[in-house]
Amino acid sequence: MDALVEAHRSGGGVSWAQHGADAREAQAAANRPMFLGALGTTYLPSVPEIDTALLGGGRVADVGCGMGWSSIGIALAYPDATVDGYDVDAPSIDAARRNAAEAGVGDRVRFHLADVATVAADDAGTGDYDLVTAFECVHDLPDPVGVLSAMRALAALRGTVLVMDERVAETFTAPGDEIERLMYGYSLMCCLPDGMAHQPSVGTGTVMRPDTLRGYAVAAGFAGIEVLGIEDDFFRFYRLLAA
Repeated sequence: MDALVEAHRSGGGVSWAQHGADAREAQAAANRPMFLGALGTTYLPSVPEIDTALLGGGRVADVGCGMGWSSIGIALAYPDATVDGYDVDAPSIDAARRNAAEAGVGDRVRFHLADVATVAADDAGTGDYDLVTAFECVHDLPDPVGVLSAMRALAALRGTVLVMDERVAETFTAPGDEIERLMYGYSLMCCLPDGMAHQPSVGTGTVMRPDTLRGYAVAAGFAGIEVLGIEDDFFRFYRLLAA
């Protein structure tokens, strides 16, 4: 708490690593039921081009995979698909590998301790992914435009780029609804300080409205965004549109 107070006074940050294992494990546990359930059984199947690609043995790049439950959920739902999960947090990647092995998908899900922007720049296989995802992480990124640009390269012309982020109000109003207030709390205590801990940073915070993501996407070379008709109490799903 002392570090958070000082960060808000000074304009500095408190990194995800400083929050420790409790925050890391709590974040993973909060999203695990949806990632192992509705994501693969309802949400992804509702998007025909994604469903068709993954049923046909498609390749997925899961950016900001954390402890791996989103990658594992996709692999469990689509037995012929393969998934590469990318994250810059070493303890999360170690846990993700254990989780994938325990779930029985370790042969189809690989986790990489890597900045996906570096991967996109260096990997000769860029453009081979049928689906490139970023689940609830774009708002944490100090450089979202750089990461979205890398995701565009990984998907190239044939792949789909899918972003899931908070279902906050489209415009600011006061007082906000319960979801808005909850997300501002998360932002002040965790996401914004983490984003500010890595400079230079755009300092988005948890409350990332659709227009903000649209601006990042266009700057990254996309034509815009499409809000998908996936209904979830906490999350909004976006397809990023090829230019």
